[in-house]
Amino acid sequence: MLQTDKQICIPPELPELLKQFTKAAIRTQPQDLIQWAADYFGALSRGEIPSTREQSEPVPSSNWAELTPELLKILHSRVGGRLIVHVNELAQMWKLLHLPTELFNSVINVGRFMEEIEWLKFLALACSSLGVTISKTLQIACEVLSSDHDGGPARIPFSTFQFLYTYIAEVDGEISASHVSRMLNYIEQEIIGPDGLIKVIDFTQNPRVRLE
Repeated sequence: MLQTDKQICIPPELPELLKQFTKAAIRTQPQDLIQWAADYFGALSRGEIPSTREQSEPVPSSNWAELTPELLKILHSRVGGRLIVHVNELAQMWKLLHLPTELFNSVINVGRFMEEIEWLKFLALACSSLGVTISKTLQIACEVLSSDHDGGPARIPFSTFQFLYTYIAEVDGEISASHVSRMLNYIEQEIIGPDGLIKVIDFTQNPRVRLE
């Protein structure tokens, strides 16, 4: 048998990539896992967000719209700054945007929401259906919630970011509370300025900020 001294190097991004793939596969429950996996990684290689719907799954005749950050921004504007929204009212807003009912029900189930829904929690979970990672989920949430209309970078109050990150990490269940606390303390002490706002670049392009 041939001997080799070459060490096997594991790419640092591999564990997170496989974790997100596994979670997506569990959510989707594809009948043909191999084909679904090929489509999933093919989408990633093209820089696209992998679909959580099987290609063989029939498209509803009502022709639902695909959820996008832009539609979430419209939904957020219709909520009108309220912290709590009744489930029936939110369901109606969702329906008027022609968004898929099964996705709405999925968010409701994951969040274990009852009649009164905390809007930011619902929004966080809706964003997570678009984001492959927690960092990407928070980026989408930041872009949806940002009220800057001058073409500047998307930014939100740090207190809002803190709430979203803590909640998403709690739902994810794989990030320790101590890690979340360390990251939030670092961001608050070393990054946040006098305006109390956080920009997307602050948590996506700073090598010392690892949200996962």
